[in-house]
Amino acid sequence: MDSTQRFSKTVENYIRFRPAYPAALLSFIQEELGINAHSSIADIGSGTGKLTNLLLQNNGPVYAVEPNEPMRKAAEVALGKNKNFKSINGTAEATQLANNSVDLISVAQAFHWFDPAPTRKEFLRIAKKGTPVLLIWNKRKDDHAPFMKAYNDFLLAHSTDYEKVNLRRINDKIFRAFFGADGYQQVNFPYAQEFDWEGLKGRYLSCSYAFDQEHKKHEVAMEKLMILFEKYQEKETIDMVYQTEVYYGVL
Repeated sequence: MDSTQRFSKTVENYIRFRPAYPAALLSFIQEELGINAHSSIADIGSGTGKLTNLLLQNNGPVYAVEPNEPMRKAAEVALGKNKNFKSINGTAEATQLANNSVDLISVAQAFHWFDPAPTRKEFLRIAKKGTPVLLIWNKRKDDHAPFMKAYNDFLLAHSTDYEKVNLRRINDKIFRAFFGADGYQQVNFPYAQEFDWEGLKGRYLSCSYAFDQEHKKHEVAMEKLMILFEKYQEKETIDMVYQTEVYYGVL
């Protein structure tokens, strides 16, 4: 499936059950990277606005670039009343932004869908001199607790192409080629979600590789996920634990 269309059926669950981003990330952007209300931010592959919402707290313009119409429209409904929110129908390789126009470029949970070489070229075009680029993922900590390991095993067994699109295939070699000679740095932040059964089910169905309601293996997947929840729940909830990983540098 075209990567720009993969999440069209998952928008409602994506909005409700995908993780947001920690407030410490915004503090880092402001205090360590010098971004302030006079800075223009381009949030590329902005989806339903999970990161865009945090970036708007900087009180400066945020250009949310998203090619998937249902996700882009959802962000417009949620964030459209904010005067600093600018919604753009564009891709990482063709953002529709002006030359040398942004002070920071962020990519949250999306870089693994991009074509790195033309994306790098486009980012160089829209960036002002010295503009930092942040590649951000909420990565599940599969070694944190037995549930986390069991959930990853569940995904391996009950998904369309989880192994193929797993963001963990993005590695140092790819980062070095993308950021270039000056290299990149990494900073991490803890994050977690607490789910009841409906929340865990929605979190799974928010994934583009999940067996959705139209898939012939959907009911079996739901049965297996319920068994997993019942085994590991405490007081009818489980914790989904992440590490928010930020790879950053100037191209």
